[in-house]
Amino acid sequence: MRARRGLFLGCDIGGTAARFAVIDEAGRLVRRGAAPGASALLATPGDRARLEASFARIGASLPHPVHAAAIGLSGYGPEAFTELAGMIAKETGIAPECLTLLDDVALAYRVLFQPGEGHLVAAGTGVIGTHFSADGSRLRIGGRGLLLDDAGSGGWIALTALRALYRRLDEDGIYGDMAGLATCLFDAIGSDDWAAVKHLIYGGDRGRIASLSLAIAKAAEAGDRFSQELLEEAGRELARLGNVLIARAGSRPLAFIGGVLKLSPVISETIADNLSGSACFPHIDVAEGAARLALEGIQRQSE
Repeated sequence: MRARRGLFLGCDIGGTAARFAVIDEAGRLVRRGAAPGASALLATPGDRARLEASFARIGASLPHPVHAAAIGLSGYGPEAFTELAGMIAKETGIAPECLTLLDDVALAYRVLFQPGEGHLVAAGTGVIGTHFSADGSRLRIGGRGLLLDDAGSGGWIALTALRALYRRLDEDGIYGDMAGLATCLFDAIGSDDWAAVKHLIYGGDRGRIASLSLAIAKAAEAGDRFSQELLEEAGRELARLGNVLIARAGSRPLAFIGGVLKLSPVISETIADNLSGSACFPHIDVAEGAARLALEGIQRQSE
């Protein structure tokens, strides 16, 4: 039996950016777009406002009718389904019973692998390694947030650079040979005033913090040695997650994805040099893959 006529939405929502895709019942791409990043960790009113803004942007961009959706969302846990489904229904018109919610890394794994088939390290605003066994159980490595770790992520790169800059300033009174990095970072922040930096770092927007990693990549490309070494260290930290996955769950295809890999080819090269297995760096459209999962789910229900 064919799936009911209509459109199918897939979303990949991370802390820095959100992407969505819509396909029809034949699997043809109908629309693709982007929205502000957000997280399901609704710890502050600002977190909620960012998530609502992301869904509002997506909802305003959708053709209709959208019959079902699969959405990967950073920080999602099943305990939040009812609250988030209501928010999504309000902004998109998609009924909760037609909605599949996953954390963004679980979604990426489902797009890339069948359960038990491979390992995944996803490095963006934060970083996590994961493996799903054939029985559906999940092994998580890392993914505990910037306050605890997330080494190798965009947020970690940004905070490590800022920490080093301020230590240099404290010790020498000037940035010295880190002046180029300071210029790139403070240009990205919009000010070198401590009040502005403090507001950004302690304001709770992890995606905004992680976006500063672009400034470190810019400084590295311009020859800043600290930035170059920091990107290499990020690669080593990501390789470490991969090696732990291999040690804990066996040798399988190991994929690395996420925005951090786009900062510099040095990161991928360093991962490959420090991995006990072989790495692949697939170019996948998680949002479109999610839309196909939504369609497949409806097709299975219709059989």
